[in-house]
Amino acid sequence: MTHRLEDVRTLPLFRKLRHGVGRAIADFDLIADGDRVAVAVSGGKDSYTLMLLLEDLRRRAPVSFELIAINIDSGYPGYRTDVIEGFLREYRFSHKMVSTEHYAIIQEKRRPGSSYCSICARLKRGALYAEARELGCNKLALGHHRDDFLETLLLNQFFVGSLKSMSASMLADNGETTVIRPLVYVAESDIIDFSLQAALPVVCCRCPVCGTADLQRKRMKDLLRTLEKDIPHIKNSMLKALSNVHPRHLLDSSLRRDDMTLGNG
Repeated sequence: MTHRLEDVRTLPLFRKLRHGVGRAIADFDLIADGDRVAVAVSGGKDSYTLMLLLEDLRRRAPVSFELIAINIDSGYPGYRTDVIEGFLREYRFSHKMVSTEHYAIIQEKRRPGSSYCSICARLKRGALYAEARELGCNKLALGHHRDDFLETLLLNQFFVGSLKSMSASMLADNGETTVIRPLVYVAESDIIDFSLQAALPVVCCRCPVCGTADLQRKRMKDLLRTLEKDIPHIKNSMLKALSNVHPRHLLDSSLRRDDMTLGNG
């Protein structure tokens, strides 16, 4: 089992993952000199990996920035915050553990048959924004990877009728915190392999529907996996498409009006 960043650096996949995160930071200007970045660490493979990669890049970067891990405990019985804090202490990460009563709120407010995930995500995101602001962080890093971007794109197309995914960098609704997603170029399969190599202490969120929630997203994941067997490069091609948009060839009338206005200007 690895216990230091120096040990993790030697793992076969670490350099590949670091290159992907470094490229995303450069392409989307995710981190600048003087930034104080809050990193949401849930105890999952993605957020652990993100924290390790950002810390390694911080030590090497030509600019100076700070990192602080934030864990939001939603109050689900059995959630192992002690394991998460043990990981953060072991690697000597600055961190803050936040206890909430989100589970009780969800039990009270959730309509029968509705999703746990949507209300839980809103509550957790609000808590992250508040903690980031209190800690003086101007940016919040989330662990969404390449596959999350693609699955979200398909979900919106198939079930919402909207052509959108996630943004690598965007100002949050509070108008203060910039949300960044440095893992945009990183494949989930690589994160899984890396987490096993590094023996990361992954913990379950302990949500009552953990493992069965968001079945539509699972369908998108299965669809992409099936397509990838016949089209090996499909995920990279889809990701490239998100940054190669041709508005004039879409059906959004507002884009057409904007284009005509610019032409008349």
